[in-house]
Amino acid sequence: MPGVSAPAPVIKLVQRTTEPAAAQLLRSTAAAVIAFAVAEGVLPEPHPAPLTAPLTALLVVQVTLYATLTTGIRRVNSVVVGVLIASGFSSLVGLSWWSLGLTIFTSLLIGRFVRVNEFVPEVAISAMLVLGVAQVADTAWERVFETLIGAGVGLLFNLLFAPPVWVETAGVSIGGLGERMGSMFRALGEEIGGNHPVPEAAARLHEARRLDHDIVEVDASLRQAEESLMLNPRVRQGMLYRVVLRTGLDTLEICAVVLRVLTRTLTDLAKARTDESLFPEDVAVSLRELFGHMSDAIEGFAVMITTPIAASGEEAEERLAEALDRSRATRDRVADLLLEDVQEYPRQWQLHGALLAEVDRILDELDIGKRTERLGEELDRHSAEMHERHPRIQSVRRRLRGATQTRPRAEI
Repeated sequence: MPGVSAPAPVIKLVQRTTEPAAAQLLRSTAAAVIAFAVAEGVLPEPHPAPLTAPLTALLVVQVTLYATLTTGIRRVNSVVVGVLIASGFSSLVGLSWWSLGLTIFTSLLIGRFVRVNEFVPEVAISAMLVLGVAQVADTAWERVFETLIGAGVGLLFNLLFAPPVWVETAGVSIGGLGERMGSMFRALGEEIGGNHPVPEAAARLHEARRLDHDIVEVDASLRQAEESLMLNPRVRQGMLYRVVLRTGLDTLEICAVVLRVLTRTLTDLAKARTDESLFPEDVAVSLRELFGHMSDAIEGFAVMITTPIAASGEEAEERLAEALDRSRATRDRVADLLLEDVQEYPRQWQLHGALLAEVDRILDELDIGKRTERLGEELDRHSAEMHERHPRIQSVRRRLRGATQTRPRAEI
């Protein structure tokens, strides 16, 4: 009805259930329950609770469809091997503390020879589960059958109900990285005037070094997003999104490295000028302005690469272009002031040059034209690699694209 709105708690609950993590939670639970119900209906009576089926379904229904298809076989293999090992031990020695330890040791040992790779612990987990619910060798084949039921339900579930796309989560991570780097530039600008104590400069250097840990976390989030786009029927331009995000993170990573070098330069200047101002007042004011513009540019770049809507993306690109223009104009003014300063006081002139070179490198990495060129190169490279690996699949994709080019494209 018009004018009637849902209560705030209900709206918040709906928003949470549409998040990728919440969607994956519901998918995993549903797949496990369905696998248990199917096993209950298929297995002949009497039989113990078919817990291996929901266990396998839970393991197979991974966060992304690509991970499900690439790791599902290894997971099923690990469960089957664990079931067979546990069934053999239970028929020979029964369950006791020493037989449990021997079963775990054997499972971990054999798991390394059956090519289950990172799923070696799941061999032992499956074996312990079977030891807990059945200690008779006659149930071995039932457990294997349950495993196949769970694997089939898990794979079918992911094919019928596509896993969530984690692009938004990765975008939030990249945006957070851009904000942290922008905050660092602002902080550097605020501290650049007057005498700059060495401990404060060193603290900024350590803060810049900690960006490496942030990049590792963002990279893990991005890899999950890349996998969620691969083979996902909900996404039509998966490669484009993957390349946009990956090249964007690569650029931010390079900027983070240069930012660390820049803080190193300022720290060296602080050590050399402990009893005087770091820069003359006119240079400090211009540098403060420059770092403010560079902060806007870094944050604008992060927004641009994580904005999926075309109109908003163009707006973010315009903001980035303006920030870069202001940064370059201010950088030229700083260069002139530093040149005058060096001619009068030539001490540490090489650090002034290094500071300008580091600013230039960051502005060059954020340049829109260079980014467009890099995107084109990466897309061409990915297309060439896909064509070399799977020429027939690429041929079928081109035919399907030609048949569906009149359809509206789905948005993420």
